[in-house]
Amino acid sequence: MLSDFCMPDILEKRLIEELTTSVDPDVVSFAEALAQSLPEAPLGIVFYGSTLRQLDPDGVLDFYIITESARGFTGNALIRLGNIVLPPNVRYAEHEVNGRIWRAKIATLSRAQFGARTSMGARDTTLWARFCQPVRLVWVRDASAADIILNLISQSVTTAACWAALLGPAKATAIDYWNALFLRTYAAELRVERKGRGRSLIEGKEERFSALLTLGWARARLQFSAQGKLLEPAVSSGLRKKAARRWAIVHRSGRPRNVARLLKAAFTFQNGASYLAWKIRRHTGHDMQLSPFESRHPILMLPLLLWRARQIKRG
Repeated sequence: MLSDFCMPDILEKRLIEELTTSVDPDVVSFAEALAQSLPEAPLGIVFYGSTLRQLDPDGVLDFYIITESARGFTGNALIRLGNIVLPPNVRYAEHEVNGRIWRAKIATLSRAQFGARTSMGARDTTLWARFCQPVRLVWVRDASAADIILNLISQSVTTAACWAALLGPAKATAIDYWNALFLRTYAAELRVERKGRGRSLIEGKEERFSALLTLGWARARLQFSAQGKLLEPAVSSGLRKKAARRWAIVHRSGRPRNVARLLKAAFTFQNGASYLAWKIRRHTGHDMQLSPFESRHPILMLPLLLWRARQIKRG
C-alpha cells in the first residue's frame, strides 16, 4: 500500500514525548547551572549520548547548548571565533549536587549553525546522525525556544531518514535502512568505536527507529510502499546516482574536518586540563601534576601525557 504522507505533525508529537521524558534530577540541575553561567540565556540544552542510554554517575555526560546567536558563546575572542569558523567548541565542566561530582562535555552551537548542519545540504554528518538518536531537552528558555529546538531535532530525523532512503537498498526493512545509514556515517567520521557500533545504537529501540524512519519520510513528502515489514521508498535510479555522488563528497570531507576540529580543540577546549587529569586519574589512580603549558594546551600535549600515564601505570 502507499503511505499516507500528509501528517508530518505525528513526527513532532512523537519527538515531544521523547524530548520531555524525565531524567535524573541531578542532570537537570547541572544543565540549569550551565544555562546560568552563559553570557545570555541559551535557547536550550539537550542531553544525549551513551550516558543517556545508560546513566553512569561516574562517567561523563554529553550536553549540547543551542544559543540564539554567537553572542551566547563562552570564552575569549579566539575561542569564540573558533566556534564561528569551525563549530562546535567543546568544553569540560564539573558540577556538585548533594555531595556528588558530575562531569560533562559540553558542545555549543547557535541556532543557525545547528539548522545548517542538520539540513540535507550539510556536508557534516556529525550533528544529524547524533540527533536522530534519542535526546532529552533538559533545560529550555521558554515555549518559543522549545518549538525551535523541536524543529531542529525533527529536521535531524528527517535528514537521516532521507539519506537512509537515498543510500540504502531499493527495498528493505526499516532497521536495515538504519543499519546501512549508520555504517555510512561512522565511515565518514574519525571514530574509534568498535565495528558494528551503529547496530548497538538501535538494539532495544527497534520500534522507535522503525517508526521514525517512515515519519521522517512523511515529513519530507517522500512516498513509499509497504509490504509487511519491507519498505520501498519512491527513489528513482537517477536520484540515487546523484545522492551517491553527493555522499562521496561528504565521505571525503568528513575525516579531514574532524582532524581539523581536533587540532582546533588543542587551543579552544576549555577546562581540558581538568578533563584530562580526571581521565588519567580514573584509569591509573594517579593524580598527574600538569605543567602550566600542559594545563593551557592539554590536547596539544596529549601524546606526551599519554606516554607519561603509561610509564606511571608500568611503574
